[in-house]
Amino acid sequence: MTDVQLSTQLKSLVMNEQKTKKRKVAGNFQVVLGMITQHNVLQLKKLNEAVFPITYNDKFYTEVKSAGELAKLAYFNDVVVGAVCCRYDVILDERALYIMTLGTLAAYRQFGVGTVMINHVFKLCENDQTIKILCLHVQINNETALNFYKKHGFEQKEIVHDYYRITPSDAYLLVKRIRE
Repeated sequence: MTDVQLSTQLKSLVMNEQKTKKRKVAGNFQVVLGMITQHNVLQLKKLNEAVFPITYNDKFYTEVKSAGELAKLAYFNDVVVGAVCCRYDVILDERALYIMTLGTLAAYRQFGVGTVMINHVFKLCENDQTIKILCLHVQINNETALNFYKKHGFEQKEIVHDYYRITPSDAYLLVKRIRE
């Protein structure tokens, strides 16, 4: 078998693995999503403190423990490096899945962790026919997040003034249409 054939076969195996098991292989590393429970919720809290410029209250952490598939920790070789937490909502007069948080530790942002998490969210939307849009707010100066979400099909809908209690306080409402 030639190197080209082997490379093509390897790519095919990796793509198939991603589709069937919600994980991404990057070299010898893998990203796996796991449930948030009372036993690991403090890891989520520490991660959020490291990734986001705002603090989430205890109510947030209590709710995500029972969120099931809507809240996941991302493990990179068994180490928590990211998390995604969503909720159902009505936004712009449409049934929405709202991304409350989606973040990855800076050192792991080039390993596809965010993509594994956003693909999980897309799958949630695909499986729930009542969801029309997927949305979130992003601080207006967060170019990294804006680029990530635009790459995944989100559009800026509006600027929400004074959304955050930090500077800058304005946020973009980003929306991805799931279905009409």
